[in-house]
Amino acid sequence: MHVLVTGATGFVGGHLVPALRAAGHDVRALVRDPSAYDAPEGVEVVCGDLLEPESLDAALDGIDAAYYLVHSMRSGPDYVERDRRAATNFRAAADSAGLDRVVYLSGLGEDDELRSAHLRSRREVEYLLGEGRYDLTTLRAAIIIGTGSASFRLVRELAERLPVMFTPRWVRTDCHPIAIADVVEYLLGVLDDPATAGETYEIGGPEVLTYAEILRRTGEVMHGVEPRVVPIPILSPRLSAWSIGLVTDVPSTVARPLIDGLNTPVVATDDAIEGRISVSLTPFETAVERALAGTRPDAVRRAVAAAGDSR
Repeated sequence: MHVLVTGATGFVGGHLVPALRAAGHDVRALVRDPSAYDAPEGVEVVCGDLLEPESLDAALDGIDAAYYLVHSMRSGPDYVERDRRAATNFRAAADSAGLDRVVYLSGLGEDDELRSAHLRSRREVEYLLGEGRYDLTTLRAAIIIGTGSASFRLVRELAERLPVMFTPRWVRTDCHPIAIADVVEYLLGVLDDPATAGETYEIGGPEVLTYAEILRRTGEVMHGVEPRVVPIPILSPRLSAWSIGLVTDVPSTVARPLIDGLNTPVVATDDAIEGRISVSLTPFETAVERALAGTRPDAVRRAVAAAGDSR
């Protein structure tokens, strides 16, 4: 299958592109600066920008399916509007090109509980893409554990630098972390299963954890000792984001939207995808160990095996 990946230079795209290629797909990567992208062997690279509609026609020419993995948090405070424009431009170009399928990685959370602009933007993009004439498959995930994940980087640096953490009440919020290798398997699996076209699925790892548990268990993997997490109810999310910015190297443009979303429970409550795609879910500690080691081949290996099983 001839597949386009938008967001190929990002965290998920960086893991997905080589897995698609290894599974036998013809892959085209849409990037704004080809000279800055070290493409895997056999991957076609095209220059384009989702905010410049005229650049998308060539990228979509001859494509059977596309992955939409673009988010603009790093671009600054106007990221919501940028994501809205990008999704609208892509939808129009995909319709014009007669694209058959689009796969989008969205975020977990109930619509009426999405309190942060970041999570609401992810859901808005989902709805905008869903208005296209192609079949949209949506996967909704919470924090993804892997090398290059901004969310996991935040967790790792906190666990690494603070033996005692004073945190707001969001540490008690439930989250459903999932390993990047498992996300890649799901992303590849839905592409190879026509029955998933037009469907929305929730994905998560083997355990639901609070953010406090995620911090403690990450610290245990890193140091053999759990950091102490002390919730302080009067500590606001804004003050928490400011204090975290002093401790970690995560850019404030990324950290603040992420922190704002931590009051929203993000748990997969619908297991419908298990009836379509079989994934041996990675234990949390194993996912953390692989992320700390900077490993990527496991995601590729497992994705290829999953593709072979589904054909």
